[in-house]
Amino acid sequence: MIPYGRQSINQDDLNNVLSALKNDFITQGPLVSQFESNLSEKVQCDYAVVFNSGTSALHAAYFAIGLKKGDEFITTPISFVATSNAGLYLGAKPVFVDVNQSGNIDHHLIEANISSKTKAIVPVHYSGNPVNLKEIYHIAKNKKLMVIEDACHAVGAFYDNKPIGACEYSDATVFSFHPVKHITTGEGGAVLTNNKRIFESLVQFRSHGINKNNTTEDEPWLYEMEDLGYNYRITDIQCALGISQLNRLDQFVSRRQEIARLYDEAFLDKSFVDVIKPLESSSSSYHLYPIFVKNANVRKIIFKELRSAGINCQVHYIPIPSQPYYKNLGYKSESFPEANKFYEREISIPMFPDLTNEQVSFIIKTVLMLTEKNA
Repeated sequence: MIPYGRQSINQDDLNNVLSALKNDFITQGPLVSQFESNLSEKVQCDYAVVFNSGTSALHAAYFAIGLKKGDEFITTPISFVATSNAGLYLGAKPVFVDVNQSGNIDHHLIEANISSKTKAIVPVHYSGNPVNLKEIYHIAKNKKLMVIEDACHAVGAFYDNKPIGACEYSDATVFSFHPVKHITTGEGGAVLTNNKRIFESLVQFRSHGINKNNTTEDEPWLYEMEDLGYNYRITDIQCALGISQLNRLDQFVSRRQEIARLYDEAFLDKSFVDVIKPLESSSSSYHLYPIFVKNANVRKIIFKELRSAGINCQVHYIPIPSQPYYKNLGYKSESFPEANKFYEREISIPMFPDLTNEQVSFIIKTVLMLTEKNA
């Protein structure tokens, strides 16, 4: 079975992790700060803070901008549930705005959904394809709102000639290092920012809300819990893997883009399948490669037949307002017609750097055969 995504681990990764295991520190040691430094340099931002998952990084980012009970934040219904869940953890209310044909939030609809309670806009770079950040940032600044990029799909992507993570048009950017993402630490995540106050809040929130900077000669052991933080720390072992993986990020993204070009050439302008076309001002890092069957009634058939053929496809995503928990909160899935249309036609086919050209060719032939047969 060809997986839809998987990690790529080489001998350098293994050596780095083994070396970390032999160090004096295997958590809260020097490799954490080294990974953070390497990340911030790579994406050209001032600060990086790493966490034990992308979800905890989202939670910390929301906390750091001051999101709290009674606030609202605008985001997209086409994402993994963590994007909105992390705001619920703080008592804030997600306000979903429908998507455009790329699966990204439709920035034309954002302003109509801003209220006096809105604190932030949280766009998601779906599949690694950047949103129209300039337009979203312009709306946010006019309304005095914060912008947090959920870039868990977009490590290695570019927008307006800047790496996603540079925070050129946002207050913070969140990455994920899950094994199917562009680089992995096993589980892990990061928040990037150019704002020192946000940075300091992230560091404290990651470690129980504790401040250790007020020690004195009389009390060199002093630590003070100032916020209700969490244990969201990542280990040196994971960061050793992350450091090694980051060295190959450009190689990983280049191969993903190469695979995407092969898919594009095969699927563009076909009468029975659609694909996403990135913005001209951006460069997708292709965490996913979604295809869209033009006849939604046969999506289930094609999905099952792809798996029967040894191609482990997936669907990204069931719209968040359709989830039982969100329905119980009062959200109505029918309020997001474009998200529903997107979901009903989407299939994610395999996309990861170690895919061979032979496998890509097999996937293309199988997709074309099945979509044409079931058109």
